[in-house]
Amino acid sequence: MFQGASALALDAKGRLSVPARHRDVLMATANGQLTVTKHPDGCLMLFPRPAWEGFRDRIAALPMSASGWKRIFLGSAMDVEIDGSSRVLISPELRAAAGLTRDVMLLGMGSHFELWDAQRHAAHEAEVMQQGMPEVLKDFTF
Repeated sequence: MFQGASALALDAKGRLSVPARHRDVLMATANGQLTVTKHPDGCLMLFPRPAWEGFRDRIAALPMSASGWKRIFLGSAMDVEIDGSSRVLISPELRAAAGLTRDVMLLGMGSHFELWDAQRHAAHEAEVMQQGMPEVLKDFTF
């Protein structure tokens, strides 16, 4: 289970250094193989390959009424590998789709990660906080 936030920077070629606390797990469970695709909220999702395969199969099984979303998730997906310097390359197309520039936030989301432009993430988080607690969380014990 991946959790926590990491403030990172993309290099000039669009490579992201994988934080050490996640790298060992990713190497052991996915041989350093990841899949990156678009998220509906305007960020990217990074899946270890085994988790991606489950997600991919669930998306592929959706009915034709969801074909637009199938194209977004599956048609945008790119396979990447952690290189010898512990980096992954985020393609120019996916960087543009998520508005990624230099400063990014990598969020552990359990089975996968989200990759946000740092400013976009801060704005999104502020918007979520202003909306108040959703009904499903109102009886949740903290």
